[in-house]
Order: sequence, then C-alpha cells, then structure tokens
Amino acid sequence: MEQVPRYSIGDFLADARAKIERLSPADAFVAQRRGATIVDIRTAADRTAEGAIPHAVVIALSVLPWRMDPDAEATDRRVNDLSHHMILVCNDGYSSSWAAAVLSDIGFTAISDISGGFRAWRAAELPTVGSSGVPPKPV
Repeated sequence: MEQVPRYSIGDFLADARAKIERLSPADAFVAQRRGATIVDIRTAADRTAEGAIPHAVVIALSVLPWRMDPDAEATDRRVNDLSHHMILVCNDGYSSSWAAAVLSDIGFTAISDISGGFRAWRAAELPTVGSSGVPPKPV
C-alpha cells in the first residue's frame, strides 16, 4: 500500500503563519494604541490565572469564526470588519496563528497574531489586568 505523505502540525503551522503578519508583543501594543483590536482567544481559566490584555475583546476559539465573519448569524459587530486590523492572542502563539489563518481565508485583510502569545506579552512587561486575583471580565 502506498504511504501518503504526512502533513505534520509543524507543516500546518508554517502554512498558517505564511498567511498572516506576526507581531512582537511591543509591536502589538503599539498597534493597539493606534486602533487595532486585540482579540483574546484563551480560555476563561487562563485569563483568570494569568491575567488579560486591557481592552482586548474576549472570544472563545471554538466560536471565533462565527463571531468574526460579518455574514455569520452570530457575528459580533466589535470584530466583524474585514479590513480592520485584528490581532489574535492565545497563551503561546500557536492557536492564534491557526485562528488568524482561518480568518484570513474568510476575508480578513489585516489579520495578525502575537508571536509568543500572552506569555510573551507579560514577559515584555506590557500592561495586563486581572492577574492580581481579580478575574478579568469579557468585554
């Protein structure tokens, strides 16, 4: 039997990242201050345990395309402008790359993620909220 070439998660991630712009935490911070929207796709447990980025829009990864696609029934007007700069963030910068590539495929033209994710943001000593024992609330 002929063996099918394996498409590894590394291959998948490389293809996803080729479709998007990856930003350093510092560049994402500057972009947010200039009007870009950061979309936090981490779990509530992660946000409670580690904090969150101020003014980020919280949308669970499992429903992200349905909230961001302007043609979807469950679209969220805060994040459904295909031309607005959206920056996705997860814990370490893997899930956000995949999710940003999906959004690129559905028509987002200014989609990025944060290289290294929220943990890199925090390590860069950029502003966070909720890590002092007070859980951040979804916006």
